[in-house]
Amino acid sequence: MLTVLRNSWALLLGMMLLMIGNGVQGTLLGIRGSIEGFSTTQMSYVMSAYFLGFLFGSRMTPDMIRRVGHVRVFAALGSMISAVLVAFAAAPDWMIWVVLRVLIGFSFSGVYITAESWLNNASSNETRGQALSLYMIMQMLGIIASQALLNVGDPSGYFLFVIPSILVSVAFTPILLSASKAPAFELTKPLSFVGLYRTSPLGCVGIFILGGVFSAQFGMASVWGSAVGLSVRDLSIFVASIYIGGLVAQYPIGWMSDRMDRRKLVFALSAFGAVATGIPFVIDASYIVLVLIGALMGGVSNPLYSLLVAYTNDFLDPSDMAAASAGLIFINGVGAIGGPILTGWIMAQLGPDAFFLFISVLFGAMAAYAAWRMTRRAAPAADQTGAFTPLAPTASAVAIEAAIEARAEPHHAEQAE
Repeated sequence: MLTVLRNSWALLLGMMLLMIGNGVQGTLLGIRGSIEGFSTTQMSYVMSAYFLGFLFGSRMTPDMIRRVGHVRVFAALGSMISAVLVAFAAAPDWMIWVVLRVLIGFSFSGVYITAESWLNNASSNETRGQALSLYMIMQMLGIIASQALLNVGDPSGYFLFVIPSILVSVAFTPILLSASKAPAFELTKPLSFVGLYRTSPLGCVGIFILGGVFSAQFGMASVWGSAVGLSVRDLSIFVASIYIGGLVAQYPIGWMSDRMDRRKLVFALSAFGAVATGIPFVIDASYIVLVLIGALMGGVSNPLYSLLVAYTNDFLDPSDMAAASAGLIFINGVGAIGGPILTGWIMAQLGPDAFFLFISVLFGAMAAYAAWRMTRRAAPAADQTGAFTPLAPTASAVAIEAAIEARAEPHHAEQAE
């Protein structure tokens, strides 16, 4: 662990600062949109635009890196993020915000791909798993810390947009000035979607549904909070609870995943998530209950992502796993684009608490599909499955490929003995 910190501290620190900037803008825009009088429908388009840009970035960044190199792409996208954060306050128009959100989603996607390839290159086979775990933890801590930052300024002014812009600019300084060499970049082409679906229908459908869940959580939680009149402090605590729940639940669920039929775990988690997130739509829940439900929501959705990736890999040859991961990320991105728009529509029809109803329905759909898939084929034996690897929903194909390599090393070593 100390070796990982010594070799990658600049990148890990920089990514935490970047996630503070990303977490602030994600929640702040929902609050500021309410202040500016934007409707729920208008804000749903704003929030969806981030995931559209993110999807474009995941497809275009590899070619950009091959043409001009890691350093230039990293610096250019970082400058774009810093500028867009300030531009939100300078141009409070929802249509302009849609364009800005596409740009910032594109830029963050590119930054993740670049940073993760850098981290992968700086790690050995022995330290890669630890490096990826630290990377995920720093990302989650950055988002959690960003919610506290919302309480130090007025969301109707410039300050809360300027501070994350500064943090993003500062984040790139230790990374670009570090002595680590930029790696050669290679990214596997994705497996065909037809082939991927035939390999794991549950993996494909589940990842698509989770895209809607993640984008609703990340994009529309602040819109819901503003609509029901939560203070900035209460809203920031609620959003933070989603990520705290996701961070805490990854490892115990991962432990269970390696010891049982993963489809049963997908079903159980999804069914539990459907019930828990449906509560605020049915009853007038207290604030404490809402925070608890937020933690449970994150504690279900984040591990489900890693669980579905692991389940899909159970049916693949090791040589196909990296290609499949790229395809799953694309499917997840397509699902994420529609999440905020559908959430905004149902909130406009049924009221703000339909935010929870939408997520409950998605979890319920995943539970039903997992139950049906259990009748279609037998599960692989637990001792024949690959290891569960904690992954953040923002992880690029580079990080997933590295995680697969890190988990494959001990398996290969066991076979050789």
